[in-house]
Amino acid sequence: MTPAADGIGVRIIDPGELPRADELVAAWGGGVARLGELVETATLPILVAERDGELVGVLAFSFRPDGCEVVTIEAVRQGEGAGRSLMAAIVERAHAVGSPRVWLVTTNDNTRAIRFYQRLGMELSAVHLGAVDDARARLKPTIPLAGCDGIPIHDELVFELRLT
Repeated sequence: MTPAADGIGVRIIDPGELPRADELVAAWGGGVARLGELVETATLPILVAERDGELVGVLAFSFRPDGCEVVTIEAVRQGEGAGRSLMAAIVERAHAVGSPRVWLVTTNDNTRAIRFYQRLGMELSAVHLGAVDDARARLKPTIPLAGCDGIPIHDELVFELRLT
């Protein structure tokens, strides 16, 4: 485990190793719809953030030819450093294997996450207008119509951090 200055340690686990981590990843409801496909999260490697033996966050990821994708990231309590620790760990891991970038997709309603990613130095690299509407119709009808602060969810935003 890699301890951070804020007392949060991050380590990689296998699916099924820590049931509470699996629950947090599964909270997305049977996979993540993004970029026109449904990604099954149950088989992805997971980074967990822990403080004093307590799970404080999870990050499921996938190495792809175009970079390391953060498929899901979830902090048990926001604003306490778990997300920052997880993102620092995945950037370090991606850099170590020569990945050209770390990237992720979020939705237009997720304003807190958008600010978080920008504070980490990630840049908005693409906007897919209507992509969530399409995913809701074709891939995952359980995607809600509105999200954070009642904002209607329609679009996907791609953020990336270039490593090379």
